[in-house]
Amino acid sequence: MARPLMPKATAVWLVENTALTFRQIAEFCGLHELEVQAIADDEVAVGMQGLDPVQAGELSQEELERCEGDPTATLKAAKPTLPQPKAKTKGARYTPVAKRQDRPDAIAWLLKNYPEMSDGQISKLIGTTKPTITSVRDRSHWNTANIKPQNPVGLGLCSSDDLEKVIAVARARAGTVHAPAAQPSGDGVQSMAPAAPPAMDTDTPADPFAPPAPPSDSEPPVDPFAQPAPASEPAPAPTPSWPPVDNGSETH
Repeated sequence: MARPLMPKATAVWLVENTALTFRQIAEFCGLHELEVQAIADDEVAVGMQGLDPVQAGELSQEELERCEGDPTATLKAAKPTLPQPKAKTKGARYTPVAKRQDRPDAIAWLLKNYPEMSDGQISKLIGTTKPTITSVRDRSHWNTANIKPQNPVGLGLCSSDDLEKVIAVARARAGTVHAPAAQPSGDGVQSMAPAAPPAMDTDTPADPFAPPAPPSDSEPPVDPFAQPAPASEPAPAPTPSWPPVDNGSETH
């Protein structure tokens, strides 16, 4: 159901000049029933000038009287007598005059990188015609010598989102998936994938920080903090007695 142009002003007029219920006014104006009650209590839309929906052509007097006599009825908006604006159908994409000369470059780029795209998709994407696409493909365009493939996003002929959507649809129809090409590096050489690190030797080298192996049971452990044993002194030679003792072995 069509709503009034000014719902609150219409609700103010209906509250002040009719015997409609809050529910009927809320449904017709697209408001909440509590909001209509607040308008009646001068809590909302204080000082707002009411708008007569009958004079505005939004409601008929017969419909208003019918709903006043039946609190359960629902107001139905009157059919507008003024001509309504027509919705504009989606036509060809408009391309600014300053960028129309770049369309052959964009067509060449799309034909080179995405051959699965149809002429209709390219035509809608950058706002060109099918004969122009055909002439660029067949190299029969009047400016073929100066055509250089360029990305239409960089030329401002379409957005990246639109381009991605068209590419996804074209690939889904063709059932193909393109792998990303290698990007050239700054020195003109294609960037290669980094080489895998060399395999490590299977023999694990000895850990220089590992603690020494414990001694075997046959050798007693050596205490590094033990004091060295004192060197042994030679025994003193016996002292001969004087005068010599006569043991009776000599003859006088």
